[in-house]
Amino acid sequence: MIRLIFILLLSLFVQIAGATDIPHLEKKGNATQLIVNGKPFIMLAGEIHNSSSSTLEYMQTVWPKLRNFHVNTVLMAVTWEQFEPVEGKFDYSLVDGLIQQARENDIKIVFLWFASWKNGLSGYAPEWVKKNTKRFPLSKDSNGKSKDVLTPMSNITRDADAKAFATLMKHIKEVDSNEQTVIMVQIENEVGIKSQPRDMSETATKAYNSSVPKELMDYLTKNRENLHPEILRRWEKGNFRTNGTWPEVFGGFWEADEIFSAWHYAKYVQAVAEAGKKEYPIPVFVNAWLPDPNGQPHTWPSGGPVPNVLDVWRAGAPDIDALSPDIYQPEFKWLCEEYTRNGNPLLIPEAHREADAPARAYWAIGKHNAICFAPFGIESMPDDHPIKDAYALLEQAIPLITDAQGTGKMTAVYWQNKEKEPGQVVVPLGNWNLHVRYSENGLPKGTRPGAIIIQKAEDEFYLIGQGVEIGFKPMSSKVSQNVDILTSEIGRFEDGVFIRELQLNGDEIRAHDTSFYRTRIPVNVRNTFLDPSKPRILRVRIFSYE
Repeated sequence: MIRLIFILLLSLFVQIAGATDIPHLEKKGNATQLIVNGKPFIMLAGEIHNSSSSTLEYMQTVWPKLRNFHVNTVLMAVTWEQFEPVEGKFDYSLVDGLIQQARENDIKIVFLWFASWKNGLSGYAPEWVKKNTKRFPLSKDSNGKSKDVLTPMSNITRDADAKAFATLMKHIKEVDSNEQTVIMVQIENEVGIKSQPRDMSETATKAYNSSVPKELMDYLTKNRENLHPEILRRWEKGNFRTNGTWPEVFGGFWEADEIFSAWHYAKYVQAVAEAGKKEYPIPVFVNAWLPDPNGQPHTWPSGGPVPNVLDVWRAGAPDIDALSPDIYQPEFKWLCEEYTRNGNPLLIPEAHREADAPARAYWAIGKHNAICFAPFGIESMPDDHPIKDAYALLEQAIPLITDAQGTGKMTAVYWQNKEKEPGQVVVPLGNWNLHVRYSENGLPKGTRPGAIIIQKAEDEFYLIGQGVEIGFKPMSSKVSQNVDILTSEIGRFEDGVFIRELQLNGDEIRAHDTSFYRTRIPVNVRNTFLDPSKPRILRVRIFSYE
């Protein structure tokens, strides 16, 4: 009997350990970390073009490009149409081949499940779904005309999608749970409906004119103090009613329509996520096509997880681990703030590929503990794109960064818009005020100043980036305000250990300001041998004197 109890307890321990040893999210202070193979992991990623992963032969030409950019994770599509070409018959060959190729190149995978929707359309659904609109109904416009978009109102379509996704996740568990090559999965892609705020079919309109589900109203009521201001504004138009039809509760017009769409897309995606996680509960996320700040309503897919309806998505899809922005817009800092509300982990699966991508990566990772940054179409970017050098440094520094996450000992700076933002800022970190001065001197065209700053000890800091000069002043007026640079070193990390490459002094730390000692990157724009166009890692030690 004792031996039997021991075996049962051992089996239970193995099951529990197995559940936590797979890729998962963990809280550390105010940060959320992605844990892979038992260690915190930051995805220095790139999303490849939509069709690049459709054949193994083509992907052989892509992997060298990814390695050139020091990418540690690739976001790539696996499509419903290829995975289940005939209903009930699944083709695992492409998935298995992609996983094997990734292992050979020492790169992790985030699969993008292109299924019912991709960019507000349904182009990646299988032929047997597309051709049977009676069984798998489409959304309709206000004139009753069918659109080429599957409706989120169909339980039959939802269940078929969920079944295929669950089969995919079960297979990934069988072939990859030990290796952990696949570390996350995106469900659908930029869901929603364009050119109109909701499905106008008879089924959808009947639901729209029925009571708002109690599940949603209970969530909004319980979390009222933390809701997004826009949701509160729309709810206020309905006098904060806790029951009634969608237009009665949320004030009518397209604003109520968008909330209605968000709820039904969220519930659909929740069913898919729930089915997949029953088979293999690695983290999953949903991405959003963001509104154009200068655009009109309905120019982006209505119903996706854009900032003003994130609360609706949280209520409708609790199994989604992150609601994620595809950021091509200029207001990067604001969007990072929006997508870290209420503890949402920042994961950027698509980012524009301009020269300011490195500074955006520094900001997202250093300021907001982002678990992923991924320029889109990375394999078609120039081989000398500045993200290459930025990722090379960040790759070395991941242990330092993840150790600092959630401790209050890390921040970032980024001169997003020199026309609207000052060229000098004061940034608090620990007991110090960092006096930051931005400079574009020596930087490649289009590159923006930016850096991650980490306080390792009271008098020791690491800087990763370029285009910044930083001086140190204590916050307290009760201590000496005379602060100087003790040592400033360019270096690199090897196995988590900082290796000094060059010790700096003289012009390299005074920044032509004899009254205020600063460290800077680039250290000297006139020293072309040191190549001022490259980002660097600096270790800086400071001291005070009377």
